[in-house]
Amino acid sequence: MVSGEDFQILSCNKCEFKFTSPRPKDSFLGAYYKSESYVSHTNSKKGVVNKLYHVVRNFTILAKINLLSKYVSRGTVLDYGCGTGLFLSSIKNYGWDTYGVEPDFDARRIATEAVANVFSSRDELRSAFINQTFDAITLWHVLEHLTDLTKSLSFFKASLKPDGVLIIALPNYKSYDANYYKKFWAAYDLPRHLYHFDLKTISALLNNFGFKLVKSKPMRFDSYYVSMLSEKCRTGNINFFKAFIIGLISNFVAKGDNSHSSTIYIFKHK
Repeated sequence: MVSGEDFQILSCNKCEFKFTSPRPKDSFLGAYYKSESYVSHTNSKKGVVNKLYHVVRNFTILAKINLLSKYVSRGTVLDYGCGTGLFLSSIKNYGWDTYGVEPDFDARRIATEAVANVFSSRDELRSAFINQTFDAITLWHVLEHLTDLTKSLSFFKASLKPDGVLIIALPNYKSYDANYYKKFWAAYDLPRHLYHFDLKTISALLNNFGFKLVKSKPMRFDSYYVSMLSEKCRTGNINFFKAFIIGLISNFVAKGDNSHSSTIYIFKHK
């Protein structure tokens, strides 16, 4: 949608794990994030889509805090890929000790204006806080971006306290809106999304690193937002009515099923 380049999604015949191909070199990936349309790295409210995103985000932040509080009342939280730090600054007001990792310089600069302890990498975090462990580690639509997936998951395993929670939000390629928009589905977001998950593949992946799935929860607002972006990707224009209908249908047919447009997965140590 931003670069205009073509990419494919390949799938393992055995485990169904999906990944983007060709994968850009890590040193070039940053260029694909330099866009005001990438709202998690900017506080820009230019355009209707960005304005709607920020309005809805205020509601979803509170929902995230309430969800986390069901598993851990207070403690230390690491938001991995914290963007501009809105989640961290919000949960800090509830008495949490906050830490963040954000590789993008501009987003990290905004985050550090709101909260302390935001680092460019997990190695920098480890250097500053040796043997630091966390009651909660959160990744809000971040895991699919990680260039070093194996090392990151090993880090989460070692850094999460025995009774802590690992919370991961991901787009779901088995949702109705993904099937409807097909190659124009905005949540594929190639090549920034390097991996693509559903309930089966994320559970199997995390199981290999010593985690068990304890709960999944839909992110119902995402179906509308992703459908708006998908309409723009497909036609060049945002058809709000059409996007609303597709988002509504996606939520309706996914009711009681793990096939929403986006899902939050809550993991604990096995």
